[in-house]
Amino acid sequence: MAVRAVRGAVQLEQDEAGHMDEQVGALLTAIMERNELTADDLISIWFTATPDLHSDFPAAAARKLGIVDVPLICAQELDIEGAMPRVVRVLAHIESDRARADIAHVYLGAAAALRKDIAQ
Repeated sequence: MAVRAVRGAVQLEQDEAGHMDEQVGALLTAIMERNELTADDLISIWFTATPDLHSDFPAAAARKLGIVDVPLICAQELDIEGAMPRVVRVLAHIESDRARADIAHVYLGAAAALRKDIAQ
């Protein structure tokens, strides 16, 4: 079993805790489904949020999905002029038999523009 990394992102329509939970939950669910993962396959998850998001911790959405015994951490994304606003990014470390090239990175909605080269 290899250690792999899965990337993903979603752009929120507004900075509101319930909306963040919904959108980050949808992102995590898509990452899990597209890579055929269970919570036992997760090693850790890093979340970053752009500086314009203040309503909640993105990791709270993972806990609400039942991801309770996986180390999670949140950090603030760099404040770069012209960067896409209201974005939550995910970097999940997983155990998987999939080849690196077969990992499905998930960029939902407008966030697909961030990584057109790997967005699924």
